[in-house]
Amino acid sequence: MSETRLYKYLDSNGGLKMLKHGNLQFTNATKLNDPFDCHPALINFSNYPNNLKGKNGYALSIVQISKCIGNRRKAWICSLSKVYDSILMWAYYANHKGVCIGLDMDKARPYLDNIQCSVFRGALEIEVQYKNVIDKPDYFNERIDYYRYQYSTKAKEWKHEQEVRLVLIEPSLAFTPMALPYEPKEGEITDWKEVRAYPKIGGECFDSLYLGIKIDEDKKAEIIKAALTLNPDIKIYQMEIDPKAFRLKENQI
Repeated sequence: MSETRLYKYLDSNGGLKMLKHGNLQFTNATKLNDPFDCHPALINFSNYPNNLKGKNGYALSIVQISKCIGNRRKAWICSLSKVYDSILMWAYYANHKGVCIGLDMDKARPYLDNIQCSVFRGALEIEVQYKNVIDKPDYFNERIDYYRYQYSTKAKEWKHEQEVRLVLIEPSLAFTPMALPYEPKEGEITDWKEVRAYPKIGGECFDSLYLGIKIDEDKKAEIIKAALTLNPDIKIYQMEIDPKAFRLKENQI
């Protein structure tokens, strides 16, 4: 079942840019913070069919591994969460000084479905599955969607993130705004995988804004202004400590 609301945790600068431009940031799968993300090592390629034992089977395994390496390099991912009040997520991505932006996915999906990629149109929406890395499926003997498995499998240590991923396969530069997240030095050779994709969605998709407990007051005012300019109906909340439990609670402002 598709989620109605998904959330993006960001530091204050990243949140301000997202609200000012009305877009989502997609990062190449090889540049995500978990080195296991979308890695071919998640899959077992060693048990090739009996009729292909020896050099032929080894060659087939190499071909399939290379294909999965290519799949990883071609994928740009936007990581979202099902929750807005995770203490760990606030610490990881915003240090409690940033923001969490709520997206109305029912309104966002028509925009996402029209993003032009090199092979096909639209973003895949994949709920992350959390497993032990050693539980590798056998590529040649198990019937699963390996394409989706590679993009959606993470270690159980990340389960608290409750992640849902939007995936673009080779987004088209001609139709999707793309840029480096930093200013390159003169003459620097740019790694294409460092480039981020920034497809736009409508302001009405930005459903809610949650402000970190430690957010700077000047930055807070700037972010609120940008949010209301993007969507005058956006709901804005200040996150607070719940004095009765180890959890965060929101207070609408």
